[in-house]
Amino acid sequence: MFTTGLTDLKKMKATQCSDNVQFLPFLTTCLNNLGWLYYGLLKGDGTLIIVNVIGAALQTLYIITYCHYTKEKRRVFPQMLVMVIVLCVGWVYFTMVIPPGEAQLSQLGLACSVFTISMYLSPLTDLMDIVRTRSVERLSFSLTVATFFTSTSWTLYGLQLQDYYIMVPNTPGIFTSLIRFFLFWWSGAVIPNKPSYKLIQI
Repeated sequence: MFTTGLTDLKKMKATQCSDNVQFLPFLTTCLNNLGWLYYGLLKGDGTLIIVNVIGAALQTLYIITYCHYTKEKRRVFPQMLVMVIVLCVGWVYFTMVIPPGEAQLSQLGLACSVFTISMYLSPLTDLMDIVRTRSVERLSFSLTVATFFTSTSWTLYGLQLQDYYIMVPNTPGIFTSLIRFFLFWWSGAVIPNKPSYKLIQI
């Protein structure tokens, strides 16, 4: 799922701008990766560690690229500042305030669950504009497909481990992906092999 952002990266480099690319999903996914990386380290889960190291590195690359090409730096930098503050507060809280052990793991799992749900909901922030304009330019079809299979896989993985902090927050990813599939179908035909998708006007 993380590599689907490479399509947006290539598009930004080709057009020298970040128009029609959503920034919020990059931030929420990066926070999500860092949170689950810490959770994996505490739990000693190699799968979580490897996946989220790769994910955090890629999201950082997307964020840097977006900041380089965007014309709306005044809007982007406050969002990045909020992300840094959240990371700092979270680090202090989970390393200095909460004692190590089950309490630390469970509270971190809960926080990561919230980040995961926000990551899955963030592509729908433009839902009203999509409905109003009947255009899905800002949504990535490849990312939607990847999100559907990824969230399903993590849900099954959490079910296998009986880890509800992994299973429960990934379930909304399945439903938000289905919503985006519906939006692609409702707004018109999906154009294959394109980084963005437009409807056929009716």
